[in-house]
Amino acid sequence: MNNTDKYLEFKISEEKNNSINYLDLSIHRNDNNTGLEIYRKPTHTDIIIQFSSNHPHEHKMAPFNYYTNRMLTLPVTKQAKQQEWKIILPTAKNNGFPTQIIHNLQKKLRTKQQRKNLSNTTTKQIRKWITFTYYSLLIRKITILFKQTNLNIAL
Repeated sequence: MNNTDKYLEFKISEEKNNSINYLDLSIHRNDNNTGLEIYRKPTHTDIIIQFSSNHPHEHKMAPFNYYTNRMLTLPVTKQAKQQEWKIILPTAKNNGFPTQIIHNLQKKLRTKQQRKNLSNTTTKQIRKWITFTYYSLLIRKITILFKQTNLNIAL
């Protein structure tokens, strides 16, 4: 085997018990349905930057932002979300984080997601275009007036 063959060789995960792991998802297949769960490698540990360390606060909170956002945004079952939460909280506690900070983070991310979902479900107005065949400085002033409306001006 030469060097190029070594780099081209990779192992594709095999399905076991109607389940396959892909990235951070565990995909389960039964009958005509599929289900998702959050997957962690067997080598996963709950060691992160300690709360008492001198690192910037954003760096210390980054894993919890990721874990909590993943829990809230992936289309997993309610049980899977509860199971993930039961992993996040002990991880925080084991690394010296006050659990109230993690609860506040979850609340903040949940509110942000709900706002995003609400804005996606509201009907967006279709912007209409109007044209002026004549260009002058006066037209530029008119375009400024139309910026707050639903009309775009093409010159």
